[in-house]
Amino acid sequence: MHTAITIDALKVLDAIDRKGSFAGAASELFRVPSAISYTVQKLEEDLDVEIFDRSGHRATLTPAGRYLLNEGRSLLEATEALAHTTRQVAQGWETRLRIGFNSLLPAEVTFPVIREFYGLGIPVEVQLVEEVFTGTWDALQSRRVDLAIGADQMSRPAGAFATRSLGRIPWVFAVAADHPLANADSPLTEDQIAHYPAAVAADSSRSLPPGSAGIFRRQQTITVTNVDQKIALQEAGLGVGWLPRYRIRRQLAEETLVEKTVDAAREPIPVHIARRNEEQGKASTWFWERLSQPELYRDWLDIE
Repeated sequence: MHTAITIDALKVLDAIDRKGSFAGAASELFRVPSAISYTVQKLEEDLDVEIFDRSGHRATLTPAGRYLLNEGRSLLEATEALAHTTRQVAQGWETRLRIGFNSLLPAEVTFPVIREFYGLGIPVEVQLVEEVFTGTWDALQSRRVDLAIGADQMSRPAGAFATRSLGRIPWVFAVAADHPLANADSPLTEDQIAHYPAAVAADSSRSLPPGSAGIFRRQQTITVTNVDQKIALQEAGLGVGWLPRYRIRRQLAEETLVEKTVDAAREPIPVHIARRNEEQGKASTWFWERLSQPELYRDWLDIE
């Protein structure tokens, strides 16, 4: 489809506006003034719009011309960005990297690494995607993310994935300080716990079978969308259940949540960083190496 508005014509208008004259634009663009005049005249004819008002001592942009230039500058910036990212891809750098993290870990575990990466000055867009339980693997398998942090081995699907161990998540059965179970004798039994709703973070898996753990038989549930909401729900005394120990350090210290022992203890679960084997981009590789360091997770996991 032919259009009268070309990148070259927009560059000419931009140069005229910045330099203040046709002659100044010609000098900047290494053209003769007649070539600049011809480009403007041709554009006006093709659009059937007067771009410059020539009634005064010097040509000035008409309102239509000013609108065309303002919108055209966005196109010029976009084409420059496109050229830059094309060179970037040719050098092996992705334009975007999506990092999925299991809601059992906070997003801030990635912040030191992201800060270090942006200090390199490489214009890769980094996107953080929160997933819950099996959803972490599901996002990686379905290519919603390029790397996954906090993936457990129990829900790992078939496929060519690389993994590295990060540590283990220890669990605490927690209730609000004013919950009826807070002052009950320990260890709690299943029959005692089943009288109260369980706070549940819904598995975000879209294709893989969702997982469930830590819910007792006959127990009602209140479902939320992530672990932060589950913590808040239990802190409010509306539900009970297992929580990652290091995610509730403040609540345990301030005694807004109380740790209770139960008959059926829940073992810590090992978690990993994972990616698809074919991922070879420079940004993916860079983040893979940095985010694989267990010490990064020392405040959130038991490091083996």
